[in-house]
Amino acid sequence: MNGTGRTLLLSVVRERRSTLAWILLWSIVETAPVGVSGLLIATAIDHFLSHDVPPATVALAALLVAALVGAVATRRLFPLMAAVIEPVRDAFVTALVEGVLTDAVRSARPPDLASVARLTQQVQTVREVLHAGLRIVRQIVFASVAALVGLSLLAPLVALISGGLVLAALALFAWLLPGLTARHKAVLLAEEEVAQRAGTAFSGVRDAIACAGEQRVIADVDRAVDEQRRRARALARATSARTLVVFVGGQLPVLVLLAAAPSLLRHGYVSLGELAGAVAYLTVGLEPALRRLLEVMATWGLEMAVSVTRLGETFAEPGESPGTGLVPDAYDLRIEGLTFAYGPHATPVVQDLGFAVPEGSHLAIVGPSGIGKSTLAGLLTGLLTARHGRVLLGGADLGGIDPRELRRHMALIPQEAYVFTGTLRENLIYLAPRATEAEIARALAAVGLRAVADRLGGIDARVGAGGAELSQGERQLVSLARVYLSPARLVILDEATSELDPEAEAKAEAAFARRTGTLIVIAHRISSAHRADQVLLLDGDTAHLGTHDQLAAASPLYADLVCHWDHERGRPLTPSGNRLAPSSNRLTPSGNRGDKDADT
Repeated sequence: MNGTGRTLLLSVVRERRSTLAWILLWSIVETAPVGVSGLLIATAIDHFLSHDVPPATVALAALLVAALVGAVATRRLFPLMAAVIEPVRDAFVTALVEGVLTDAVRSARPPDLASVARLTQQVQTVREVLHAGLRIVRQIVFASVAALVGLSLLAPLVALISGGLVLAALALFAWLLPGLTARHKAVLLAEEEVAQRAGTAFSGVRDAIACAGEQRVIADVDRAVDEQRRRARALARATSARTLVVFVGGQLPVLVLLAAAPSLLRHGYVSLGELAGAVAYLTVGLEPALRRLLEVMATWGLEMAVSVTRLGETFAEPGESPGTGLVPDAYDLRIEGLTFAYGPHATPVVQDLGFAVPEGSHLAIVGPSGIGKSTLAGLLTGLLTARHGRVLLGGADLGGIDPRELRRHMALIPQEAYVFTGTLRENLIYLAPRATEAEIARALAAVGLRAVADRLGGIDARVGAGGAELSQGERQLVSLARVYLSPARLVILDEATSELDPEAEAKAEAAFARRTGTLIVIAHRISSAHRADQVLLLDGDTAHLGTHDQLAAASPLYADLVCHWDHERGRPLTPSGNRLAPSSNRLTPSGNRGDKDADT
């Protein structure tokens, strides 16, 4: 089992020692009927054979009482088991999501589509198998021990022979286990490969059709499915070997006992009642318990061990950091020779770009839709890694800054605002958990969220999944207020006000401009450039930096954008609403414009 997954599992379980102690206690009570069944059956038969009816009747009544006590114990166990199982599931989901998101942030690779299989299938497997372990395996183990203890009290010789055969069966199963584990992991990896190939095929179906590559894509997915089926069959064949183990440990002791019964009875080693009680222990207690134990261990047990191992391989490593732990002491931004492309043979979206943003200043980035503005935002925040060049924050390369400090003091607000389930307050203070009531009130007023908060019923009103009660513009205001409250000293608004009207947008930008720190706005409307100290115009292979007046005089493209805006007096230039008119035909290898977001 992978060390990370095992460590997480054990740490969550250890935190619930008292619950496990109660489970142990009630398990002993639950298996009491198995432990006393053979003894009571032997007593009842021997007394009936000697025509001593009252003691025999009492023995049978005691067996009934023991069964009732066991039923009560079983009922008490279910809430205790849930108190252990559900926290384990929650811990694995949290660790998996954190690992996938951490990998996505630290790497420029495409998202890991196989993580869907791990989240929806493997985590659920861990939950189900842990439930099986606590409910079934626990019951089986305690029942087996109770049967052997009862058999030892009733017929020590029979217990000795049966115990030896059970140990031989378990040794045989241990010998088979490594092969079963390897085959089970192979099946799990094959399932992930199917999810990866199918996810890639579905996400690229338009490209496959455009390139007449449908059959190649189908064949690629087909190969993954065939390999998964082949490995599943190999696992099924290997698993069938457990029938031999069940025979040795569960059925062979019964055959040995029945074969030796005439001799045992003749020499007085056991009475007829004791023989019947011993057979009851073996057939009702030991054999079914061993069969179920091996069945669970060969299926669910292996699933859990392999799933925990596989999940642990995807968790974020604690303390992992791509930087050297530097803490920035200034928040000016300098870009030197920045070049970036989305593939090794792709035309660069950003090429040999260099400019500086002094601390405390306000920069607007403008340009045609798809020119690479959002890509540049990803480079400035370290979410994308440049092919060449450097991004310096306070004179330090982004790659050398402690990632926690970088994320604490740099914030990027994308066009798609994220609002999570919880209260409005929880959404607002996510990046500033110690924010005071006065600070929250100032943030609401600054970005224009106060009316929304009042409509919802205050900042402690609950917000549904994805902010269902809010419009797109209101969700953007929540994101703006959240970052306004944060300690971030460098804020980048990547069309973060696109769903607001021009007046609300101006108010939000003005609030961030007054706020301590550096502001970079990727403009959704050209009016954002009017309010900035400097404007960076991206125009294909060139970039121009200057004030609004300087660019209006020097750049025909910028002058054209400004003239359109002034002529329309703030009315939409395109059906999508006041967006900068597209004027670049520069394409990436996928056929889309240089930026991933066609609206930028």
